[in-house]
Amino acid sequence: MTTVFDPAAAAAEATDAILADTLHSTHRGVVVDSPPGAGKSTLVVRAALELADAGRPLMVVAQTNAQVDDLVQRLAEKSPQLPVGRLHSSDADPYDKALDDLPNVRKAAKAGELTGLPVVVSTAAKWAHVKVDEPWRHAIVDEAYQMRSDSLLTVAGLFERALFVGDPGQLDPFSIVGSEQWAGLSYDPSASAVTTLLAHNPELPQHRLPVSWRLPASAAPLVSDAFYPFTPFRSGTGHGDRGLAFAVPSDGSGPDRVIDEAAQSGWGLLELPARHTPRTDPEAVRAVAAIVRRLLDREGVATSERAPGEPRPLTPDRIAVGTAHRDQAAAVRAALAELGVTEVTVDTANRLQGREYDVTVVLHPLSGRPDATAFHLETGRLCVLTSRHRHACIVVCRAGVSELLDDYPSTEPVQLGTLVKFPDGWEANHAVLARLREHRVSWRP
Repeated sequence: MTTVFDPAAAAAEATDAILADTLHSTHRGVVVDSPPGAGKSTLVVRAALELADAGRPLMVVAQTNAQVDDLVQRLAEKSPQLPVGRLHSSDADPYDKALDDLPNVRKAAKAGELTGLPVVVSTAAKWAHVKVDEPWRHAIVDEAYQMRSDSLLTVAGLFERALFVGDPGQLDPFSIVGSEQWAGLSYDPSASAVTTLLAHNPELPQHRLPVSWRLPASAAPLVSDAFYPFTPFRSGTGHGDRGLAFAVPSDGSGPDRVIDEAAQSGWGLLELPARHTPRTDPEAVRAVAAIVRRLLDREGVATSERAPGEPRPLTPDRIAVGTAHRDQAAAVRAALAELGVTEVTVDTANRLQGREYDVTVVLHPLSGRPDATAFHLETGRLCVLTSRHRHACIVVCRAGVSELLDDYPSTEPVQLGTLVKFPDGWEANHAVLARLREHRVSWRP
């Protein structure tokens, strides 16, 4: 008899096991791997509330102020009676002013002013300057794969036990200095907090969230196979649960044809003629802008399991453009402004991490390049760019990337003692391109 996969049951079972270890395990840490859109923030909020209900003082560590403010808002909305502390810097504008409207949120630049609160949330950078007489009983480290191990070391003395939650497929922690001299050492400060933690504590309980509620059934298998071979996941929806349709018919242009392909299959590749170009390739940038303009002009509507039978307009705030570089993002914004589009999110992969949209348009990191550098082959960069969407992802790229990859095989030096990432960016790019070619629309602007 064939067992039918129940995504809600699988997710609930995994969450229950995580919370049981968090609340009752004798280990000092619990690690949770979360694929894109698996409910990581929901898990963090639920774990925080359960620890607070159990009377265990809790500090929450996030990596950016935006992540901190989002968690504080989620906690306040989920439990309006729970006092929550927002520890912030002494800058002129240190937190989202929306927190001022939440009566149960107390804000302070000094940890001492938040003493006694059941939950205090701040960035790793701010926690690094906090001194305490008695450590918190528990900590939750959010986006733990984005945290460098040296940042973990600076806050490790503040808590007794911790829950580490993060996405192993995201971009590695950023470092402004070279780290080759530490490669292979167990105390490599540029490695992620989780990598170093498990290198020294391999016995810690490790869990994974098995379901992505963001990625549609058309996207989850590719993203899982290409970027999460050791922690596979499935979509929480089936192939018929979501739909993308347009009131205005296609005009037959390349942008419209790739939009229709993506609406039907979840993926679309608009392939421009092969050519070596500047990084801000004018033709590719205009193609990206044209796709966004046509998505809006054609009055798209999205249906999903969230509201069956209630189509939701595809508005500018539900569309995002992803690039590898900031100058590319700036060029796309300028091109969109010329077409009268100003409210669509356009940003780099680094800044799009953790965010979700109905449709994403991606300028491929290797499009038009004469070489394939480690930066452009970074697995996490491509993973982020191809995993932000709920309905469809459209990639704009010049022809010839497969040949480029073959000309630049992976030749990174192997460092003894380092954890080899699999698959590497070279393999992941080939896997994604192979799938995209099935949904290719060739276009000469």
